[in-house]
Order: sequence, then structure tokens, then C-alpha cells
Amino acid sequence: MTDPIPTTMRAVVLDAPGPPEALQIRELPVPRPAPGWVLIRVTASGLNRSELHTRLGLAGGVTFPRVLGIEATGVVAACPGGEFEAGQQVVAMMGGMGRTIDGGYAEYTCVPAAQVVPFRSDLDAATVGAVPEMLQTAYGALTVGLDAQPGQTLLIRGGTSSVGLTTAVLAKRRGMTVLATTRDPDRAALLRRVGVDHVVLDDGAVAAGVRDIVPDGVDAALELVGTPTLPDTLAATRVHGVVCFAGMLSNHWTVPDFYPIDYLPRGVRLSAYGGDASDLPPAVLQEFLDDVAAGRAVVPLDRAFALDGIAEAHTLMEHGGAAGKLVVVP
Repeated sequence: MTDPIPTTMRAVVLDAPGPPEALQIRELPVPRPAPGWVLIRVTASGLNRSELHTRLGLAGGVTFPRVLGIEATGVVAACPGGEFEAGQQVVAMMGGMGRTIDGGYAEYTCVPAAQVVPFRSDLDAATVGAVPEMLQTAYGALTVGLDAQPGQTLLIRGGTSSVGLTTAVLAKRRGMTVLATTRDPDRAALLRRVGVDHVVLDDGAVAAGVRDIVPDGVDAALELVGTPTLPDTLAATRVHGVVCFAGMLSNHWTVPDFYPIDYLPRGVRLSAYGGDASDLPPAVLQEFLDDVAAGRAVVPLDRAFALDGIAEAHTLMEHGGAAGKLVVVP
């Protein structure tokens, strides 16, 4: 039997772009789902740089005021279309969450059923809440963006980000040799704990150091920092190797005056990845959570905050102070 649905909820509202303090806790009506939509009682919501971009005014297509949060984990409170049962554990992500519809920084969120993925787990709320978007991105980048294969070498540029750490976990389970970058020598131990074989200190140019380890260049590289480091990541990759652009930790998204013949090293392939809930098969999510519960995989969770700590959490994210995923637990 599910708990009765209250009429109001606490949520984090952004009226317009601004500093972390612009994120305000307010009492809002609990949304009422229409057929085809799912009302979720949120147990945790992962923080993403997408929400930072929205708060800084860098994201397009956002309408205000808005409850931020492009993902949420929780329990189905109501689903008039019958796609999911009340009480079922689910995650939700993307589909306009936190941009054109209210997102996961709240006690309840209402999202299209197509953005919802079911699971079953006894893991704590913060651990599960860290998983959905970073697993979707890491899994999609490896499979769609890179077509990663066992025995290959993989460079992760931006290795201590939550997606970078999750990619390392998945890549090692695929039998890959993993190189990962960090700008902070003190975070080398963190990378080794998730299975990274070679830690590369990033001073802005890592191609030479990577080729000291893999003389011909890596088979695959995941670019999570952004366009400022992309040319150097391409230079660290072998002929017929693949670089997948999937992150923008630097907040720089575009390449001015892009001339492919001059920009791309001869024979190196460049792809990109950006996905949503449909790119995370329920079986992949369930298998990962089961492996975490059994100790066969780890979730790179840095810290969990209450809703009242959202400004502190955004400050930490903005200044790169987290070594892993940040999560809000209502």
C-alpha cells in the first residue's frame, strides 16, 4: 500500500539565472499526472553540470521559474495510464526535466512515462540516486560513441568526474586497459580504486604522456572536459582510433572556425554522444545495481545533501570540489 499523496511539497526553484543562492526552497503544489505521465515520490536526485549550465544562464530553451534536476530516483506515487504500478521503484531522466518541465530537485516530480526506467534494489537512496544519468552517459558513450571492445586501450579525459569514474568501472568490466586524467595528484588514488590502470596528470597537454604508455596512441578516448582539450585528446589517439565527445566540464561547447582537415589528425575518428532514458536499458541498470550490491562494482558517490544544502552543493560542483557524484536527498 502506498502512502497518501500530499497536496504540497518542498522544491528548489530557480526564478532566473544567478549564483547558487538563487536556488530557493519553496512550497509548491504536488503535480497531478495526466495519462501518459508518472508522478514520482523522489528519494534522491543526482546533480549534473547540465543544472549548473541552467543556473549560469548557459542552457538554451529553459523557461523560468523552474525546478531544476534532469534526473530523479524514487517510487511511483501515481500513474493514471497504467505504465507503472504505484510503489514501483523507478528512475527518471531527461525529456525536458529541469528545463521545460520541473525536474528532480523536489519531493515529487511528474514526468512522461517514456522517461522512466524501473528497477529493484535495497541499496540506500543516495547510492541509487547517484547512478541513472552518469550510468546512461558512461554506458552510451562506451557502446554507441566508441564501440569499445575487450582488450582495447581507453583514455578518459576528465577521469575524476562522476561520468569518468563510472566509465572506468564499466570499461574494466569489459576487459579494457584504462588511462584516466586528473589535474590533482591527490586524486590519483581515487582513480586507482575504481580500477584505472594508468593515471595521467593533466596540465593541459597529455598526448605525449599517453604515448609514453601506449606508443601508437590509444584505441579509444572519451572527452569529458570539452573543446579546449579535444585537440590534445585527438593527438593521443591512434590512426583509426575513435574519440567520443560527451562532456563539457570546461563549459566550452563549440569549436570556432572548425576546419576538419586541419583540426583532425589523419585517420582519427571523432564521434559524439548524448542520450536519454531510452538509451539506458532496464536490464543494464538492474545489472549494475545488482553488481554494486554484490561488491562487484562501485558507485562513485562523493556526498549527499538535503534540499536545504542545495546552494552549498552547487558551489561545490561549480568549483570542481567533488570527487564523484553529488546527490540531493529530499
